[in-house]
Order: sequence, then C-alpha cells, then structure tokens
Amino acid sequence: MTDWASFATALLKPAGFRQPMQVSRRTVRSAIDTALIARTRDELEIILADELQLPWTHTASPAESQNKRDLIGDYTAEWSLQQLISLGRRIVTELDIEHATGDLRAVIEEHDRRGGGVASPAKNLIFVANGPKPELVLRDAVSNQIEITKNGRYCLVFDQAIPAEGLTYQRLIGWWREREGLQRLEDRAVGLQLHARLAESLADNPAERVIFDVYDRRYKQDGFTILALIPQVYLHYDPYTRAARGAEGSPLARQRMDFLLLFSDRQRVVIEVDGRQHYADDQGRADTTLYAQMVAEDRRLRLAGYEVYRFGGQELLRTEATTMVSTFFDDLQQRMT
Repeated sequence: MTDWASFATALLKPAGFRQPMQVSRRTVRSAIDTALIARTRDELEIILADELQLPWTHTASPAESQNKRDLIGDYTAEWSLQQLISLGRRIVTELDIEHATGDLRAVIEEHDRRGGGVASPAKNLIFVANGPKPELVLRDAVSNQIEITKNGRYCLVFDQAIPAEGLTYQRLIGWWREREGLQRLEDRAVGLQLHARLAESLADNPAERVIFDVYDRRYKQDGFTILALIPQVYLHYDPYTRAARGAEGSPLARQRMDFLLLFSDRQRVVIEVDGRQHYADDQGRADTTLYAQMVAEDRRLRLAGYEVYRFGGQELLRTEATTMVSTFFDDLQQRMT
C-alpha cells in the first residue's frame, strides 16, 4: 500500500515538476560553505580578507576561529539573506572555483526567479548633488565608464563595486580618504569631513534634514559599520536641462532620489520626502497630473526591485517626528535583515 501510494502521488505531479528549493539564510550559508570549504585554512583566510575584502568585526582575530566553517560564519555572522546572496554572487563571479559552485549558483538562481531585489549590480553612484547638473560623457561605452566633464564639484561619484555587505559608512570613509588624500587622518576626522559634504546637499530643506539627523545618531550609537544613508542620488540622467528641453519636457521622471540605502549590491531602499512640489502646482492647488506621475514612477521602481518609502514633508516638521523616523529605521533594519 505504501509503495502504491507513493507511485500514485508521483503520477499526480505534472511533467517537469521539481521540488521548490528553499532559499533562506541557512541554505545560502550552506552553499557558500560548500563552495569554499575545500580550500586550505590559509587560502581561505586570504580569500575572505584580501580577495573578497570582507569586514572583520570581532574583537578576537580570525586565527581564533575553531575551523574553516566557523571562520566563514564569523565573517558573516549577522548578515541578512540579501547580503549572503550578494556574497554568493561575488564568489561565483570573482573566484576561480567553478567546479565547487553548483549548489551556490542554483540557490542564487532560485532567489532571482522569485524576484530578489534589483536585477543588475550598481555601476555608478552619483550623489550629493547640490548645484547645476553635471555634464557626463561615456569614457568607455562598452564598460559603462562615465566621466564628468563639467560641474563635477557639485556632486560625488562612487565608482567602486558595492560590497556584498552593503555600502557602509566605513567603506565610504575609506573611499573618501583615498579620494581626498587624507591618509594621515583617523576615521573620525575623515568621517566628519565626509558627513559635512553629505549634509551640504540638503540645502535648506528642514524635512530632509530631520531624516538625515535622526540617522546620523545611529552612526554615533552603532559606529561606522552601519549602512550609509546617501542623499540626493541620481536615479535617471537626462543630459539636457529643463530649459533646453523646453515644452517637450524630460522623458525621465524624478531624476534624483532624496535618500538611498544599499543593503547589498541588489537590495536598494529609496526614501522620498514629499513636499508640495510633488502634488501641487505653483499656486498650491492640487495637481492630479503631478500625483499620477509620482505614483507611476513608484510602481516602476518597485517592479524593478527597489523598496520605496515616502514621508510627507509636513509630518517631518511635527514635534514627534524624531521619534517617528527613529522607529521607522529600527523597523526597516529589522525587516531587511
């Protein structure tokens, strides 16, 4: 009877049926372990620290991890599913271990099939725009390498690969130190300079400043290893100005995002602050066309894999705004990890 029941169950399954693969922190960790575990302990330490450049956050040294599996786990102890998936992508594409990555490739493919974040990694991060639009050219169109030829001082370009663990303030500090030639300064001094440059892009927008300042307290509480809150990031880029376009208008709506958090190279969270210009005309009257454009762009972003969260400008000017925004970031961190 048991054999017949098993046979009957198999007959009910459609052709091509396959048991759904579990995609969880456990299964991704297991696949990463399988891909790396054949290396010697010395090789593994070099791969994790030098080739993949993973951050070590423990007080004890990597040499104190009991075995190779523990060493991998200690580097990624608090990582979210998305961060582990991003690390898996790097292992598959950057390391010469094709023969050992079958399980890892399979779990990444299943994750992507279910719609796991943005489809392609970030290539150029143009941010803290605080003046005239930069003029860009493609220095290498095949590799998508851009070069700013004018108004470069009004923005920054982070052109490094987004790390698997997300873009942290620590990583931005390292980039800023190299960019500005600040090798002799400690992290805190470099971080203060970078923080001032980020804040410049907010101009006189008190609502955006509330979000920026509330998140700033998280650096002071948790250190520079938390994700960087990046203001004024170009999402689209139209090389022509509004004046040059004239009545035709730009085909690209909402060229800049108010804030961006990169939880991994594919997991991106957009935070928007809606002032009157998002839903009203110059006379302050409700404009249904503006509102329709805004929600249409939100739909497009979400379908592309972005997370989008909106704050009304007025709610950020209330006395309880600081507590409300702080709770939002706590909840967001919990959800994403």
